[in-house]
Amino acid sequence: MRSITIGLIREGKTPPDKRVPLTPKKCAEAEARFPGLKIVVQESGIRCFSDQEYRNLGIEVRPEVADCDILMGVKEVPVAQLIPHKTYLFFSHTVKKQPANRELLRQVLAKQITLIDYELLTNENGERIVAFGRWAGIVGAYNGLLTYGRKHGLYELKPAYECVDMEDMQEEFFKVKRLPPIKIAVTGSGRVAQGAVEVLNLMGIRRVSVYDYLYLDFNEPVYTQLRSSDYNRRRDGRVWDTPDFHRNPQEYESTFQNFLPVTNLLIACAYWHPAAPRLFSLEDTCRAHFRIDTIADVTCDVDGSIPTTKRSSTIQEPAFDYNCQTQELEPPYSRPGNITIMAVDNLPCELPRNASRDFGRQLIDNVLPHLVHEGSDAVIERATIARNGQLTERYQYLQEYVA
Repeated sequence: MRSITIGLIREGKTPPDKRVPLTPKKCAEAEARFPGLKIVVQESGIRCFSDQEYRNLGIEVRPEVADCDILMGVKEVPVAQLIPHKTYLFFSHTVKKQPANRELLRQVLAKQITLIDYELLTNENGERIVAFGRWAGIVGAYNGLLTYGRKHGLYELKPAYECVDMEDMQEEFFKVKRLPPIKIAVTGSGRVAQGAVEVLNLMGIRRVSVYDYLYLDFNEPVYTQLRSSDYNRRRDGRVWDTPDFHRNPQEYESTFQNFLPVTNLLIACAYWHPAAPRLFSLEDTCRAHFRIDTIADVTCDVDGSIPTTKRSSTIQEPAFDYNCQTQELEPPYSRPGNITIMAVDNLPCELPRNASRDFGRQLIDNVLPHLVHEGSDAVIERATIARNGQLTERYQYLQEYVA
């Protein structure tokens, strides 16, 4: 195997992200597993793992890592900090032509940088091989119950970001025993939804079938998990077809109306395509049968599947109210008839140590074997947006975006 150095860069985005691609233990494991690999860490005062924790395991920590072969971060690198002619791995948020990052991609090309995006690392079946999704679901469900408890004056949970880690957060779970017999709907079946379901199960909230959820009453809080087919149908009345739904979402309409009269707390974890139907309309929110008063929008698509998500919120101020009469946003918990929405768009940052451990495990098992071997590799190739300042063939469609 060739010798290669990976530099873990200091996160430069504000507000700062405390997550790391590789924890101290994962750095040591990676060096042991891949002979010829050396990992160097750039000094940082904001990481959830201190510089000393890396040094304790024999990992070199220094002010600059510009001489490394590959530079690894988590969030977008501020334009001024990009080093010409380098190979970078981070979440660039550019492939959907996001306006906020157009200049970032322009500078990547201008500085002849090779950019590999974590989000585009997939196996042969097109499934992502590294993601923080499970932690978005875990923190999102917790925040949803925290918000519901605050809204109704039932209990006060310690905010997730004030917890040291998941274990610390679980100490709070017993408080939700004070929940009345509400019904909670979780949408989605991917990593994010699985994270949310994990938390509800650990809290001891009973799972029930979709049918029982719709038609039976319970004397305890319950939840159900909804797949796309539970709340969408084909417009032409033909039989449900999941692959077709993903290919042609515009051919479908929402049947989420069925769930509006029975749901108190909605935890939205389903991936949403802009051509797909929304769960409900803004008009629905004022109708008598609309029972939902708290929404944890974990997917956090602004003006997306949840039309009341008119903006995202922050870790420090996670909730806001939607007033259906005025269609305006108001401060959280400001009046009884409002819907309270939690729409934090960087949830995994609230449990950074756990999220980083998980991510590092996936990197070592699924990505590093492809990254450190000689020659070109299909997994890395698919995720390479630009090479030496040129858009790769797969991402030529971004030409107009950067022009």
